[in-house]
Amino acid sequence: MTTTTLYLDRDYVIDQVFWQYAARFKDRLDASDFLDTNYAEPAQVVRIGEDRAGLLMPWLDELAALSVDGLRAERFYRAQALVSAVLDVVVPHLAVTDQRVTSTQRSAIVPSAPRHRAFRPLRDETRRVAELIADELDRRWSVPDLAGAVHLSPSQLRRVFTASFGKSPIAYLTMLRAERMAHLLKVTDSSISVIAASVGWGDPDFAARQFRRSIGLAPSEYRRISRKTPLPTDPE
Repeated sequence: MTTTTLYLDRDYVIDQVFWQYAARFKDRLDASDFLDTNYAEPAQVVRIGEDRAGLLMPWLDELAALSVDGLRAERFYRAQALVSAVLDVVVPHLAVTDQRVTSTQRSAIVPSAPRHRAFRPLRDETRRVAELIADELDRRWSVPDLAGAVHLSPSQLRRVFTASFGKSPIAYLTMLRAERMAHLLKVTDSSISVIAASVGWGDPDFAARQFRRSIGLAPSEYRRISRKTPLPTDPE
């Protein structure tokens, strides 16, 4: 048996979904929600047939060759073309759903490492810290608090968390707060200050700066744009 594992960074996949369905999304966060809803299973057994599998082999071999010493910038477009060719064969055979699962269900079936950039096994401590942050987003977390919860030193936690998630614990917290704030701006009529406080930012001005740095727009501008036209509800 020959097994080939193709790792795709979640942020890269979200970008691909965003451009694939560009007409139905207002922003990249909509693509993330769409991905979580329609591709809910973290692993699937896909039977594509011997002929299609034969098509994939030379593409995967070339991808492996391009990646041996790290993908250089001048090889990026070729690697992207190969990945697209592989996905063109595989994705039509993936099982999808048009039913949104609850957050509780999703936490049980979707890997709890949404943005791990260095593809290494997650340590239990880093997984637990990510869960603590997500479960209590409005808490005033500090690195020493998080480190103490998993019995690591602050410096060790920063190192192992960054190795697993591609960002420090506090940067990860900021990212989740900004995404949650964007969702609330879109679906509620609460004031920006109330929404900011609900995700853990008591200072509206600080919240606005962090939101703009993460999302690229001021909260008020994001709310205006996100509500300009309703999102379609039927999946394509």
